[in-house]
Amino acid sequence: MVRKMKNQNPEKFIGVLTAVGLTLFAGATLARAHAGLEQRQAPIGKGYKVVLKIPHGCEGSATTAVHVSIPEGVIGVKPMPKPGWQLSVERGAYARSYEFYHGELKEGVRHVAWNGGNLPDAFYDEFVMSSFVARELEPGQTLYFPVTQSCEKGQIAWDQIPQQGKDPHALERPAPGLMLVAAEHSGDHKHHHGKASGASTIEIEKPWTRATPAAATVAAGYVTLKNVGKEADKLIGGSVEGAASVEVHTMSNDNGVMKMRHLEAGLELPPGETVTLKPGGLHLMMMGLNAPFQEGGTLKGKLKFEKAGDVDVEFAVQPIGSSGPEDSHDHHSHH
Repeated sequence: MVRKMKNQNPEKFIGVLTAVGLTLFAGATLARAHAGLEQRQAPIGKGYKVVLKIPHGCEGSATTAVHVSIPEGVIGVKPMPKPGWQLSVERGAYARSYEFYHGELKEGVRHVAWNGGNLPDAFYDEFVMSSFVARELEPGQTLYFPVTQSCEKGQIAWDQIPQQGKDPHALERPAPGLMLVAAEHSGDHKHHHGKASGASTIEIEKPWTRATPAAATVAAGYVTLKNVGKEADKLIGGSVEGAASVEVHTMSNDNGVMKMRHLEAGLELPPGETVTLKPGGLHLMMMGLNAPFQEGGTLKGKLKFEKAGDVDVEFAVQPIGSSGPEDSHDHHSHH
């Protein structure tokens, strides 16, 4: 039996149905919105910025704490503080030692916690860490970051890891996963021996730069160069992604005034000698930045030599104020 609707406004009726439908859709979307990683793939032997996404609270209540377990093989972890939250880390031994910049790491941050904040259910936020994916790992495997999200009422443990051969989408509370892929280049931060086309006589070691503020338009690059050939060569410039130009500069103290000068003729590299570009002296001036350099990342580029030609290089991005890879390593290796 069909009952006729009398004195009903069709547009109002449609509006009610639409509102109900949107409500149901929003509820279903929230039910499917898991805690997850912004970037779910990372190359081995590279810096990786962990961006953990928290899309909603627990049963409508605000999130007050987020605890993350760091998987084996993700090393050199440095979490980013958040205003209004208390940040704490728990260190521990790794299952094995890993190469990291100029040495090895046998321990590091294993758990990170942000406590005492208030993230309402209606809002979204991200929790960030810089890290490095150990080069000893194999491509194709997935690493999991179990997360415990505590709220004003209850908590959610995003800690389910799919069994082999099972559908990960069937899990109700999946742990955020990171798929490992092979790096495009070796990206060895410990000793990057750049090679030009043909037989290069220049060895490049530990190229690095610093993270930059959002408004920065210049940055400095540092590197150790060794001329293993029998003839002198010159570093005359280069290029790096994210910068319009790269020049060789030197800095000197003139009666208490620091002065910087462009070495237009290039930097002399005598045969058999090592020259180090470091803060306060010789350096690469990267100009015309089109985006900030992100801590924990890498920047591909080339160094241009008078005789060796263009040599591929990859700069590791250290924290703002860092004095170099050794400084970063010491920070991560000790309490």
